[in-house]
Amino acid sequence: MRSLLVLFLACFAGAALAAAIPDPVVVKVNDRIHALIGPMEFPNPKNQGYMVNSTVIEGDTGVILIDTGFSDEIGAHLARHVARLTRKPVKVIINTHHHGDHVFGNAAFPGAQVISSEMCRKLLLEGEAEWLATLEAAVGRKFPNTRAVPATRVYANQTRTDLVIDGVKLTLWVPEAAHTTGDMLVWLPEERVLVGGDVLVQDIIPNFRDAHVRLWIETLAEVKELPAEVIIPGHGPLMTAADAARMHARMARLYAGVEAGYKAGLSDSEIRRQLDLSEWRPLHRFDEQMGGNINRAYLEVEAESF
Repeated sequence: MRSLLVLFLACFAGAALAAAIPDPVVVKVNDRIHALIGPMEFPNPKNQGYMVNSTVIEGDTGVILIDTGFSDEIGAHLARHVARLTRKPVKVIINTHHHGDHVFGNAAFPGAQVISSEMCRKLLLEGEAEWLATLEAAVGRKFPNTRAVPATRVYANQTRTDLVIDGVKLTLWVPEAAHTTGDMLVWLPEERVLVGGDVLVQDIIPNFRDAHVRLWIETLAEVKELPAEVIIPGHGPLMTAADAARMHARMARLYAGVEAGYKAGLSDSEIRRQLDLSEWRPLHRFDEQMGGNINRAYLEVEAESF
């Protein structure tokens, strides 16, 4: 009897924790596409690790879901919101890159085909334990049913592939590298909508942790050539083409400033004190990430100088 009571309480506690996941802000882009805008805070007990944007694209018979959250519980949470938009099942998942906050929710969609870049699949499998440990440490509990569910359909770096998936025309764009070496952007030419993953973020400091910053800037320059009317970023509210252009210019100025400081013989900490960071300071996570971003850019400039 005691064992049954313990099991019941454990299940009840788990359900209560799942119920605490914040609801996304649902934004209708058009009759076919909705953006599920998630919280912008780092994973913590309050948000249960939910911190990412997802995109719902309704096809002829099913749903294409882009990015699924940091746990199977978040994936199930997103599935409930998808069900409020359409009765069609999630048939296809696209992962924009391997970071856990975008991919671990795949586990909640066992019948769906998963698509990503080749490098995303490789990096997800290699980094599964690290990302799961990050989630559990941040939230303060275990996620026994969260695991890596890698893509079964992958695309090589430096490719753009035009497809029709369930009646939806799209282009899967895998750059050489940007936010990571395994990014995938999704372009919907008929809707003029770009789903950018973390290559594009709004009102938040981009994360340089696994970045190739110079190539990221080059990718953002290519984004400016697309006739995008709506951009769904990996984090933050929806973007316009003008917002993307501002992000490109901001990152290009930062990289140029770090490069100039390096060539002048300054250390990364000296460069940080010298740089004008006024346009970065209002963005979310400035204190947590800006120093690390400058260091990452510095190391990249240093490596390219040899």
